[in-house]
Amino acid sequence: MPAGRGRRQNEKERTMKMEKLGRNDHCWCGSGKKYKQCHEAFDEKIHHFELEGHMVPTHEMIKNPQQIAGIRESGRINTLVLDYVAEHIREGMTTAEIDRLVDTKTRELGGIPAPLGYEGFPKSVCTSINNQVCHGIPSETDVLKDGDIINVDVSTIYNGYYGDSSRMFCIGNVKEENLRLVRVAKECMEKGIEQVKPWRFLGDMADAVNRHAKENGYSVVIDIGGHGVGLEFHEDPFVSYVAPAGTEMLMVPGMIFTIEPMINMGTADIYVDDSNGWTIYTEDGKPSAQWETMVLVTEDGCEILAH
Repeated sequence: MPAGRGRRQNEKERTMKMEKLGRNDHCWCGSGKKYKQCHEAFDEKIHHFELEGHMVPTHEMIKNPQQIAGIRESGRINTLVLDYVAEHIREGMTTAEIDRLVDTKTRELGGIPAPLGYEGFPKSVCTSINNQVCHGIPSETDVLKDGDIINVDVSTIYNGYYGDSSRMFCIGNVKEENLRLVRVAKECMEKGIEQVKPWRFLGDMADAVNRHAKENGYSVVIDIGGHGVGLEFHEDPFVSYVAPAGTEMLMVPGMIFTIEPMINMGTADIYVDDSNGWTIYTEDGKPSAQWETMVLVTEDGCEILAH
């Protein structure tokens, strides 16, 4: 589920606030080590980028090994739930049935569906069909038909940690132009993953996504993006998929965020359904596709935590 429906946080709130630590104080990360033996050099490297005018992460955006282990397990369960959906989704199924599958399987695996009750969201999963960009609400009256494309967006809480990912599913005989949209949307996500490397920028990832979409004749939704995740459902930073390379926040080891670009067959313009305040549609009525993965920035690249 995209962060805050796309609202970007104040950039001042997303600038690193260096804690006033002595070299022999315990490190802020909770390792129990002295600061000079743990994150002092790491912080100095980040501060160098900040002095150059770049946005840099706060300590709160950087997860420690214990937190990463918990988030990794939540991501594993999230992936298993989507695998379960993949085994059962079919023509003639209602989106309410998908919701029940997700709710039941998540709880069977020891988790809690994160969307249920989040800011008033009424269901355990988001199901977005055809021209629904995101936040589709499952319903007994929405029946999957031959030719539909649908995004199933699963989010899990497990032992207090959050996992988040989504997949596209093609129902029956889908038109070639829609199959191509689904395929290219996945490629856009994969192009983004390739650019997640420490000491580079979120804009590098965004630029790769946006260029691939445009090269294939599609547009990327501007107003809704990804988000940090793990300790909360939606955390900083906001993750754009249209920013230029070399801009946006510095990526450093320990950051966890989603890559989930929404790729439209037509224009990037969207609107929110006034009747429920959640579901977002393409303005021109053309199809939209989205794949979502959750990644951890590592010392030499990234690790996929949920897909």
